[in-house]
Parts: sequence; C-alpha cells; structure tokens
Amino acid sequence: MARRSTSSSTGSPAGPRNRTPQPVRVRRRSFGDFVKAFLALIALLVLVVGVPGALAVEVGWPLPHAAPSLDWLQQEITVQTFLHVLTVIVWLAWAQFTACVLVEVKAALSGVGIPGRVPGAGPSQLLARQLVAALLLVGATAAGLTPGLSQLGHSLEGNQKGTVATAQQTPGLFAQQQEQAASTAAALAEQATHAAHAGGGSAKAGDTKYYRIQPPEGRHHDSLWEIAQRHLGDGRRYKEIYELNKDRIQPDGSRLSEASLIRPGWIMEMPGDAHGGELVENPDAHVSHEVRQQIHDYAKTGDHAKEHGHGQHASGGGSGGSHVSLPQQRPAPDGGQERQHVTPAADSGSGSHSFGLPEALIGAPLLAAGLLGALGRRRRQAMWQSALGALGGRRGMEPPTPTGDAQDVHDALLVGADPEGVRLLDRSLRGLAASLATESRALPVVYAAWLSNGDLHLQLAQPAGKPPTPWQLGQDQTFWMLARADGERYEDVDTAAPYPGLVSLGTMDDSRLLLNLEAVPGIVSLSGREADRAAVFASVAAELATSGWSDRMTITLVGFGEDLTALAPNRLRHLDGIEALIETMEAETRQRRGALGAAGHDSVLTGRSGPAQHTRWAPHLVLLAAQPSAEDAGRLAELAADASRLGIGYLVGAETGDLPGAAWEMEVTPEGKLLAPLLGLELDAQLLPAVQQRAVVELFVEADPDRDPDGPATAPPFLVDISEQGRPAVYARLVGPYEIIGLDTPDGERSALLHEALALLLLHREGVHPRVLASALWPRGVTEDVRDALIERLRTWLGTDPDGTPRLGADATGRLTLAKSVVSDLDVLRSLYHEATQGKGVDSRAVRGRLLTDALVLVRGPLLADRPEGRYRWLTHEIVDAQLPLLVADTGLALSAFHLEKDRAEKAIEALNAALNSAPDDERLWNELLRATHATGDPGRLQNLTVDLLGRSGARGLPPRTEALLDELLPTWRDGAAAAG
Repeated sequence: MARRSTSSSTGSPAGPRNRTPQPVRVRRRSFGDFVKAFLALIALLVLVVGVPGALAVEVGWPLPHAAPSLDWLQQEITVQTFLHVLTVIVWLAWAQFTACVLVEVKAALSGVGIPGRVPGAGPSQLLARQLVAALLLVGATAAGLTPGLSQLGHSLEGNQKGTVATAQQTPGLFAQQQEQAASTAAALAEQATHAAHAGGGSAKAGDTKYYRIQPPEGRHHDSLWEIAQRHLGDGRRYKEIYELNKDRIQPDGSRLSEASLIRPGWIMEMPGDAHGGELVENPDAHVSHEVRQQIHDYAKTGDHAKEHGHGQHASGGGSGGSHVSLPQQRPAPDGGQERQHVTPAADSGSGSHSFGLPEALIGAPLLAAGLLGALGRRRRQAMWQSALGALGGRRGMEPPTPTGDAQDVHDALLVGADPEGVRLLDRSLRGLAASLATESRALPVVYAAWLSNGDLHLQLAQPAGKPPTPWQLGQDQTFWMLARADGERYEDVDTAAPYPGLVSLGTMDDSRLLLNLEAVPGIVSLSGREADRAAVFASVAAELATSGWSDRMTITLVGFGEDLTALAPNRLRHLDGIEALIETMEAETRQRRGALGAAGHDSVLTGRSGPAQHTRWAPHLVLLAAQPSAEDAGRLAELAADASRLGIGYLVGAETGDLPGAAWEMEVTPEGKLLAPLLGLELDAQLLPAVQQRAVVELFVEADPDRDPDGPATAPPFLVDISEQGRPAVYARLVGPYEIIGLDTPDGERSALLHEALALLLLHREGVHPRVLASALWPRGVTEDVRDALIERLRTWLGTDPDGTPRLGADATGRLTLAKSVVSDLDVLRSLYHEATQGKGVDSRAVRGRLLTDALVLVRGPLLADRPEGRYRWLTHEIVDAQLPLLVADTGLALSAFHLEKDRAEKAIEALNAALNSAPDDERLWNELLRATHATGDPGRLQNLTVDLLGRSGARGLPPRTEALLDELLPTWRDGAAAAG
C-alpha cells in the first residue's frame, strides 16, 4: 500500500500550521525603492493611459463604420488596411494588460488570497504584478496592501518549508543540478521570509481553532484520525494535528506523546483550514469559563511560544538556516508519525517483519503490484486451461492455499501493492509519448524518474525544451514534472511504452527513485556483500519482469536467479556464464546497430514514437551478479559504449567499487542503504532477500498451469454442512446483490465498512491478516488504532455462537477467521457442486440432479452486483471474479449432461441458459447449447441459435472448436449465416 509522509526537513509537517505572528523589524524603504515606485507609476500611466490616447489621436477608429460587404472583402490589402489590423491587435493587447492591472490592484487592495488569472495573459500579468507591487510596497500601509501577505505570515513555516521540501523531494542524480536546485529553493525561502515579515502583523491570534476531545459515545472513542476526517476532510491529515499538539501540557497535566493515545477533555490546536461546528475559533464566546481558561492556558504552550524563546538562536548563524544541500536526508518521523518502513538487510533470516509480514515487500509498492498482477494472471490462466481441458475432468478452480513464508509473502504483496500508482505511471508515460508524437518531437533521454507524493518527476539527460501540457518544467531545465491530479486525467492510449527500462532502486525520504537502466551511458556497477547484491539484483529482476509500464522486453540473468525465470518465462532468460553472455550481446549489438541504421533512427527512442513503433526496439537489460574479470569487464565496457542508444542496459556486480569501464557506481551496505556518492544518492535500498525470493517463486510455481496437469481436483477451502441440521446462524448472499440474514443492520456510516470487511473474510475462509484487511478497506493508509477499533466492532456485530465462542476469531498466526456458523451462498454453491461431482452425487443420480439444481438456483447475478462505486477495490487482486463464472458454467454443464442422459433436451437448454446469464463468454456452454438444441430435432431452431451466436462473436468470428462442431451438427450453417448476414 502506498504511503505518504508529511514530514519536512525539520521534522514538522509541510502542511499549514497555526502560528501567532511574531513582532519583526520591517526594513525601511530606501531611496531606490521610491525611484522604482516612480518608474512603475510612469510605466503604468504610459501603458494604461498613453497607449489608448496615442492610438485614438494618431490612428483613430480602425474598424469599418458599417458592416463590410463582399466587395470590400475582395479589395486589395493596402498599407492602411494593414495598419488598421495592427491597431486592432494593439487595442486587444492593451485591453488584456489593463485587465491584468485591475486584477492585481484589486487583489492588492483587498489583501486576501492570490490574484486571479487572466486567460492567456501570462507575461502581461507578470509585468502588471511587478509594476503594481513596486508602486504599492513603498506606501505606509504596504503590509496591508500586498496581496495575501497576511496569510503568508500566518502560515510562514508551512509555506517556507514546503518550498524547500519540494526541492528535497525531487533529488537529482548530479551534484551540479542539486546545487542549482538548492540555491533556487533557498532563494525562494528567503523571499517568503521577507514577505512574511512585511505582512505578519496583520494576523490575529484569535483566528486559531481548537477542538476539545469528546467523551466516548457508547463504545466509540474519539481518535485523531476521525477528528481529521470530520474537520479536515481527510483522516490521513491526523499527523498535522499531532505535530501541532505533541508534548504540550493538557488540562489534566499529561502530554500527547503518541498519535493513538488521546483522552476526553484534552484540547487540540487545529490546522487553519479546519471546519465544523465542534471547533472553538474564538475562546471568549460560546464556551464555559473553565474551557475558556483551559484553551487560554493551552495556547501559551504552542510552537509560537517556543519560537519566541529561541528566536535569536534560530536566526543566528548567517544563512546556514536557509541553505539546502541536495539530496539531503530529512529526520525520520518520531513515534507519533506513521511507522517508517525499515528495509531489512539481505541476509537477516526471514527479513524484518511487522506483525508477521516482511517489510521488504510492503515497502516496495510498484514491485508488489507487478508481482500480484502477474500472479493473478497466472492463476486465471491455470483455471481456464483446466476448465477447457475436458468436460468432467480435473477442475483447478481452487488455487493451492499458500502456507508458511509463501503465505506471509502473499499477504505482504496484498498490503504493499499500489496498482493505482502503477496505472498512473504507465498512463502518464504513454500520454507523454503520444503528446510528443503529435507535436513531431522525439522522446527525450530520461535517466531517472522520481515519484514523490504522487507527482512524477522525470530527470532528463539534457534540456529538451518545454514539455507538452499538462507536464511542466521542474526545478530546472532537466526536470519535467507531472502533478498527480494532471496525471489522473490521462486515459489509455495506443502507443508504445516509452521508458520500459525504469526500475525502482529505493527511496529517499518520501521520494522513490526509478533508474532507467537502458539509458545509462555505459555500465552501472553495484558493489557490496554478495548476499546484499543478490537481494538488489533479485528485486530489479522481479520488478522488470512484472512491471506494468512496459510492453515487451528481454532480461538476461547471468550467474544468478535461474528460479526467477518462473515469474515471466517470456521475459526472463538465464545464462550460466559470462562467455555465453558476451557472445550473445556482441551479436545483438551488431544487429541493433544495423537495424537502427537501416531504419534511419538515431536511437531506439525515435523508433518507439510516432508511426515507426516496432517491437525490435524493446529493451534488453543484462543483470550480471558476479564480478567479471578485468578482460571480460573491458569487453563489456566496449559493448556498453553506445548501448544506451541501442536500448541495452547493463547492471554488473562488483566485489569492490572499482569495476573497469563502469559509468555509474553504486554500493549496497549491510544496513540496506544504496549509496552512489558521485551521483549524490543515499537511498533506502529496495531489496528482495533470499527467503522472500524463494517464497515468491513458490507462489508462481504452484500457480503454473502446466504443473502436474493430471493431479487430483482441489477441494474448496471450506465445505458447508448442506443438510437441514447445518443451517447457519449468519447467512450472507454474495452471488448477486449483497444481503445478510441473521444480523441486524449496523447504524451509521460504519455499516458499509463492516459489510465490506465481512465480504472479504467470507471470500477467504483460510484467514485474513489484519494488515491485509486494513489495506483492503483503506487503500491509502490507516492507523492501527482505527483498524483495531473496526475489528472489535465487527466482532461485536457478528456476536457469539450458543456455546459463547465468538464468530470472529484468530488463528495461531493472528489471521482473522470466521466461525463455521457464518456462511455465504458462495460457500454453499461450492459445497453443492463438490458433493454432486465428488461426493454422494457420484453414486446416486437422483442426489446429483437435486444438488446441481439447488446450486444453479443460488446464482442471482455477478459477485456483489450492487457494490458501491469506489469500494471493494481489493477485488481486483482476487481471482474469484474468474472462479465464479467457471463454477457456474461447470454446474450448468453438469446439469445439462444429467438431463441429456434421459433425453430431456429442453431441461438441458434451460440449465445452460441459466448458466449463460452469469458466464456469457464461456465457449463450453455455447457448444453444449448447440448440442442440446440439435437434440430437439428442430433444424430451424438450431439455425437461429447459430445466427445469434455469430452476431455475438462479432469481427472475431467463431472459435475453431465451435466451427468444427457446427460443421458436424449443421453442415449448411455457413450458407444460412451468409443469407442472414
């Protein structure tokens, strides 16, 4: 699950803060300021008054005095006509500039907010703003006239640090660029400081808002998360409330030290944009004298009081306080912040675990999303291959339930995966490629991408001009930036993936670095201990093999990772030694050079954009874990000399940092840090330790459709007692509209969460890890106390069995499980089919027919048909959406065969049509429906069904098996179809 950090470089949140402005010394106006103001006044008079006056006197009215006739339009264009047209353009430019001046003056005089934007008037409005500001800032009331400075002073720390943090969040790869970005950030911070000092006196301490913690209502206790949800609109902003109030003395004498521990009667200072009736904005009104005194005393303990006592110390030291040297590690959040993900060392046994799950995968959202998506596709493929094998044969609809390390890794993938982030990255990059192709521009060479709080920053090899809208220039000319809100507007486009070689290396604070391996001008070397290098190589290989922002590619693993080829056999290949690698790459390098020359392309980037898109330009990335000899390293360096333009990248392991021919050098430490001093990088490395690597491979091997094809059918994970004595206490109907029988409907807004949590548990009878439950219900993150409170409410809602056993329990690993008395219709459907085909129905025809009929009656539509939009997104990780149609189809086929044994064709057709309502794309059902219709002896009915089937198939046409069946049942079907068409 993707997470967002709000800590700034000083440990304080970058969001808005309530501050009481401090008295500051305002700089006296100099003679130069008055000269600038006088010149600004003259310029405004000339531009606003002089220009229209000169036009009126010298040119006059430039437009015709009457509507032009057709003859007038056909006259020759004279010099006078040209001057009149030019005059009209000047009038329009004057009108636009005058509007800009009016907008800027209005905003300056009001002192509220930011001036509105005049459409299409970027440079004009900037000039107007500078002239108006130069004119007004010399007055005695300048602080009140400068637009928005009162607000800027009120939130000085948030704005100043936010500017610096923006530069910190997008660290570059080169020291020169970092210094340039740092200087820019420092200059902006200094400007903000001067502006805040100029306008700080207009804020009022009484504007600060407070909230008093309410006593529990029933079983519900207040939490910072819910306070933020109610009054800030986003529960994740609880950290801002925490930062404003931590370690301050509360009315009962205690202090707020952990975000999850608050007590009734405590007072919380709130961010400036808080809203809601429970807030106290003016402590002198509408509250009791006791509360008023408590808030008055509490206000004395705020950050502004600390700053007043330490202001001289903080401002000392010259400019050291505003200069930022990038990249710079910010302090780790303290105990009140969201727990930081600690990347484990590669050889630390099973790795670092949090509540039983490996953090290495939880902290790798893009890798986890890729692995989870590939695993789901593999399982679906296995189910379809098993289902299409033979009617009545093996049924592999239930994938093996992972256990041990594999189960922990699977849960970690569910918790850590960020499929929305992958989709956003893919659409943003393809959208950029499409926009550049529309403008007939080549793709720029991208060395790296930084993901920071949802924003995407591309670091270019060299300046490439202004990016296409909605992309913007970043901190300098070598950065293109796309805000998350703009990226979310992109749709899927039919264009090749422009940068498939991007792969995650690690994180710096809240920014994630993706290095474009195929664009590096030479070899990238990675030194460190063998186990640590192997963990980095495994992570890189696994993410490249399953990434969602790529199309085709080849990844060659040399000397390691033979088992990893199971993740993507069509992408990953393994070579035993470097001799085979050099031989292979020499041939491919020659081939690619010749292909580029023949196609007239400078590099593979021009081959991937525009009409020249071709699969030959897919990248080839080589991962060589063991250090080559000096001779082999030299040969690799020669091959890598122009590999970047050929779409070939090399990541080579080294025992030390001295690898001959390496262009970029990196080192992974035993503490899990990835260092590249020459590039200015110090990252928390993204690793896939050996234990997790083996578990990931086990998940994919178990899901292989070609593994043990003749093995026994797998039983459902939970079989229901389908006799009268097995009537459940709680019965949930999931197949179709969601209904629950046996429980009262919960009150309030938590009802939807409780229903969703119960549905997740019902679909996973093997148990659900609490962190998996939390990530499913709150994909963008939630605190442990809120999660635990929901689990307790769910346990209370489900109640207990007659013997006192809670219906919601936990197994030995801490995973949440449901009692057997809580049953869903999907459980019953699986049990009925299993009993009919592998239980009592095998020996009793009558029992088999009754069980299959009862099973088909349960099908009322697709799974959770009426689920609200925006919820149940965790279903995208599930394969139940593929399991249910297959199960329904198998039930319909079995019931059809049951009826056809007694020549009851109409009953068979009825069963097949019922199954087709839930599985309309199942080829087996249509083929069996053709056979059942043929059994009625009505050729016209069979012909009509064939025409209907052809209409459904569209341009794809009928599957080969269906065509062969029709040739047998209705040899003239092609003639009839042509006549009908």
